[in-house]
Amino acid sequence: MFKGHPKGLLAAALSNMGERFGYYIMNAVLLLFLVSKFGLSDTTAGIIYSVFYCGIYVLSLVGGVIADRSQNYNKTIQWGLIIMAVGYVALAVPLFSRSADGIVVDGGNNWWYILVFTCLALFCIAFGNGLFKGNLQAIVGKMYDEFEAEAAKKGDDALQAAKEKRDSGFQIFYVFINIGGLIAPFVAPLLREWWLRAHNFVYNADMPALCHQYLADGEVTTKFTETMAKVTTVPYDNLTQFCSDYIEVFNTGIHFSFVASVAAMLISLLIFLGTKRIFPQPAKKEQKATVTYTDEERIAMATEIKQRLYALFAVLGIAIFFWLSFHQNGQSLSVFARDFVDTDKIAPEIWQALNPAFVIILTPIIMFIFGALARNGKSISTPRKIAIGMFIAGLAYLFLLVYSYICGYPSGEEFRALNAEQMATLGLAKAGPWVLIVTYFFLTVAELFISPLGLSFVSKVAPCHMVGLCQGLWLGATAIGNLFIFIGPLMYNAWPIWECWGVFLAVCLVSMGVMLSMVKWLERVTK
Repeated sequence: MFKGHPKGLLAAALSNMGERFGYYIMNAVLLLFLVSKFGLSDTTAGIIYSVFYCGIYVLSLVGGVIADRSQNYNKTIQWGLIIMAVGYVALAVPLFSRSADGIVVDGGNNWWYILVFTCLALFCIAFGNGLFKGNLQAIVGKMYDEFEAEAAKKGDDALQAAKEKRDSGFQIFYVFINIGGLIAPFVAPLLREWWLRAHNFVYNADMPALCHQYLADGEVTTKFTETMAKVTTVPYDNLTQFCSDYIEVFNTGIHFSFVASVAAMLISLLIFLGTKRIFPQPAKKEQKATVTYTDEERIAMATEIKQRLYALFAVLGIAIFFWLSFHQNGQSLSVFARDFVDTDKIAPEIWQALNPAFVIILTPIIMFIFGALARNGKSISTPRKIAIGMFIAGLAYLFLLVYSYICGYPSGEEFRALNAEQMATLGLAKAGPWVLIVTYFFLTVAELFISPLGLSFVSKVAPCHMVGLCQGLWLGATAIGNLFIFIGPLMYNAWPIWECWGVFLAVCLVSMGVMLSMVKWLERVTK
């Protein structure tokens, strides 16, 4: 797999894999964790999630500027891993707001203090990620710059062969991201279920919200009674005590899982420190070379840089809408799995492992197809691949739209309020897991056409003195898309859910059309 690629690619991929494992442990459960621990609505938790996710990528701009100005990418990456580890340590502490008699409660100053503490921990993770993520990608890009420069000395054929390695190199790098992401979603749910069993409870996705509702208004609904009977065999005369115990035990297991995130950050740091000597060292190399240019050369260079940046911003605009749609896996698709899919045997968070699993399975297939087309003189340009990816993402939401419409699903809020008898009367039933499998299949294929190739595109068009900043801009576009992903749960809980999926379908198709209209220009710029 790594044959013919720069020797530092494996080391960078392994370091990134460890960091992504720790990150995806947290990311897989974050939205549902905020709801289950603090009793927040899906919309409020979604806004916190969106701001956090946005912050990760906005702060990548800061990380890119720091690395470009200091020309010390390695040190910036190291500090990123350390700061992330501090954030995960803070999340691992199981703090709860309690009344005078020790009952977990839904209000009061302590509740807000703990929520603020949690948000500060998330900020540490976002800032550390900003220092780490874009700059490691920039180092990979610089590896291929050097790789192509060496190949150019051997002739045009060798240079063209080296250039064709860049897309596949970023795809390999992306596979290792998803190896970490494949295992991570299992960690928190399994620890949570083990901790629940140790305290004579059984996992149920609906129970935390019902407990918070009871603690808030003291009302015992039919659904509360039905669900409570499923989660414990221990008799409880005091329902307040039951709700308090269930919320605390349910969420403490998740807190413990963040210890694994800390360990993953430390392992990633050790891998990076042990291999950093083989990575490009821009500061050392730039100190050696002093080049002067004529006025005509400066004008030509300025024109080329402008063209490259225009092309970059055009693709960034499309990336915003892709990530708005794709990152619903942590928002509306997570609550869809919780509410509308039968998750009695497999927790809703675990279904997010489908995405990295498909990445690992499908990447070699897609690389083979792209390679075969290139060998036959029918290469598909990176901009055209991105347009195709937007179409495939649209197919995922078209499938969900049709399925939800046929099933007659109402909004998420209406569906959650129904007990078993009411669902039977209305002829409604939860979906089988196959619905999530089909959805994540399409979304993953789309991701493979867009995300790793987008990184490759940025590395191609980025001026040599702005590599970190341009990778930060790619992540900044992702940030803008992420800032608005809370719109998913908002629509999901307000409209029949097929209408929610219809909005994302329209976003994907419009983005595809815009991208196709720019393809020829983008292809000229990247030659």
